[in-house]
Amino acid sequence: MTELAQYLPAYVQALGVTLWLSLCAAFGGMLLGFAINGLCGRHGLMFRLWRVYVWAIRGTPFLAQLAVIYFGLPSVGIMLSAAEATLLSLTLYSAAYFSEIFRTAWNSIPPGQREAALANTISTRRCFWHIQMPQAVRFALPLLGNQFILTIKESAIASIITVPELTMTTSQIVANTYSYILPYTLLIISYWLLAQGVSLSVRTLSHVLRTGE
Repeated sequence: MTELAQYLPAYVQALGVTLWLSLCAAFGGMLLGFAINGLCGRHGLMFRLWRVYVWAIRGTPFLAQLAVIYFGLPSVGIMLSAAEATLLSLTLYSAAYFSEIFRTAWNSIPPGQREAALANTISTRRCFWHIQMPQAVRFALPLLGNQFILTIKESAIASIITVPELTMTTSQIVANTYSYILPYTLLIISYWLLAQGVSLSVRTLSHVLRTGE
């Protein structure tokens, strides 16, 4: 218990850093993916450029992307702290995955619904917000929750550039105390609690949406 009390304050602080980075990056990536996926449409140059971006992000390790931003941007005069570089790279990384989720969700909606809405003098805007959006959200919600959890897990790579999140804090404790079992057990429990929190939130929101329906 004494050892646990000794480590707990550091883990609480690191948990806050991990939660802040993960949630900011996930919400930022979700908004960016949603906006660009809507603006690019299905054809044209913007759509092709966005598809290349998604292909590049999903086909390369997040560690490599983080290294390019943290170590590469200073060479062109853009200086970012370790936390800022992590937030930027994690946002850009998650945006590619979130955009694919939204694209799949919109493709799941039968195109005939929009045609029927227009035939009944329902505007495109009302059709989007009142007919298409609720269906897309219900379809995408479990996938969005999974991507939130993956973003939390990927934030552990920030320990490579000394961001004081959970993994980095655990490594420092192990290096200073040569104790392995309890620090890594606390690390596993911390990530598990974060993942369970996201899962519970998604289930609660799904229940609210079903009830509202």
